[in-house]
Amino acid sequence: MPRKNANIVLELQDVTKEYLIGSQKIHALNGISLKVREGDFLSVMGPSGSGKSTFLQVASILATVSSGKILINGKDTSKYDEVARAHLRNKEIGFIFQNFNLLPKTSALENVALPLVYAGIDEATRLEMAKDMLEKVGLGDRLHNTPAQLSGGQQQRVAVARALINNPAIIFADEPTGNLDSKSGKEVEKILGKLSKEGKTIIMVTHEPTIAKIATSHIEIHDGKIKHES
Repeated sequence: MPRKNANIVLELQDVTKEYLIGSQKIHALNGISLKVREGDFLSVMGPSGSGKSTFLQVASILATVSSGKILINGKDTSKYDEVARAHLRNKEIGFIFQNFNLLPKTSALENVALPLVYAGIDEATRLEMAKDMLEKVGLGDRLHNTPAQLSGGQQQRVAVARALINNPAIIFADEPTGNLDSKSGKEVEKILGKLSKEGKTIIMVTHEPTIAKIATSHIEIHDGKIKHES
């Protein structure tokens, strides 16, 4: 659960993001300022085209800002090049995507272990860590299955395990139940709720009010601006 005096793990300072489509300038984000503290579970909602997906890309430093600053654990990322941003993402950020983004011909174990390859962890250690993490999400009996041999809900649990493997400061979840049936969606909701109770910091973009309810704080984005915060 969030604490008022908890460390600020993510801060957006007057962030804008513009795209040029032909001769037209699109203002996807327009002056977003926000602080996320350790242990927060933040849901981000808004209508299609509101800027919430751009918010996730920018806040997770997958995309650069047009102006303003993104601070992660106090580090100003605005001066980072792509190599430095990639290193920081691998160290501080975990991702859960709507489409799972798993390597199709690779086992669940190897998919989860992949971030540890980039972190320089030796093979035996990373496979043991991946095994432990898959057991934590209830997939200890599916270690060697490829994504094609798993249900949608199981694939998303593999993605959750991969997001957690580096013990990131922040987990970004992009419509984590969007491609799941209701039963599998409830399983993922339970896992996210449990992670929040364990003190993980989660930022979740969703259009589903039911899953948004498990978050502890909420923002709504309209026309690239935060219109409501609770």
